[in-house]
Amino acid sequence: MQDHQPGEEPPRKRKRSFWAELPGLLLTALVIAVVIKTFLVQPFWIPSESMLPTIEVNDRVMVNKLAFQLGELERGDIVVFRDPAEAEIEESVPEAIIRSVLEAVGVRTRGRDDLIKRVIGLPGDTVTIDENRVHINGVAIDEPYLSDTSSMPDEGPFEVSEDQVFVMGDNREFSFDSRRFGPIPQEDLVGEAFLTIWPLSNFGGF
Repeated sequence: MQDHQPGEEPPRKRKRSFWAELPGLLLTALVIAVVIKTFLVQPFWIPSESMLPTIEVNDRVMVNKLAFQLGELERGDIVVFRDPAEAEIEESVPEAIIRSVLEAVGVRTRGRDDLIKRVIGLPGDTVTIDENRVHINGVAIDEPYLSDTSSMPDEGPFEVSEDQVFVMGDNREFSFDSRRFGPIPQEDLVGEAFLTIWPLSNFGGF
C-alpha cells in the first residue's frame, strides 16, 4: 500500500471510458429486452389477411403476455395462440436463447408459428352461424369490426367447453379458425394483441 504525505491529495480513480463500458451496457440492455419479451410484451408479425380490416398484412402488433393472468378473458379480445395444426417445435437450449434474442431485438419476429384471431365464444357458450350472423346461445351478437361485405355460411352448433375459447378472424371468408379446427384450449393462448406499432401509418390500438 502506498502512503501519502500530509497535505497531499489521494490519487483519483481513473474513470473508465464510454467505449470500455459499452459492451456491458449493451449486454444489460439485451438481457432486459429478452426478459420483457419472455414475460411481458412481444412484437408479432402478421403475415396473413385473416384479420382484415382490423389488422393488415405485414403489420407488427404488440402482444401483452400477462393479459389473462392479470385480467379476465372477454368476448372481442384479439388473441395470439399456438397454431393447432403445427407440431410443437423442439429446440435445444442454445437455439431457444438465440431465437429469444433475435425476437427481442426485432431481427426475427413471430408470425408463422402462431395465429391471431378474435375471441367469439367463451367457456360454456354454444356458437352458431345463421343468416350471416354469429349467434351465442341463440342470441345474435353485434360485430362492428366486420366489413360491410363480410359473408359467412351457416354452420354449427359449436360447443365451447369450460377450458376453451372459440376464435374467428375478422376476414370471415379468408380465415382459418375455430370453424375448422374447433375451440382452442385456453392454455394455448400466448397473449392479447393491443397495439399496432408498424407501419407508423397504422399505429394505434384496437
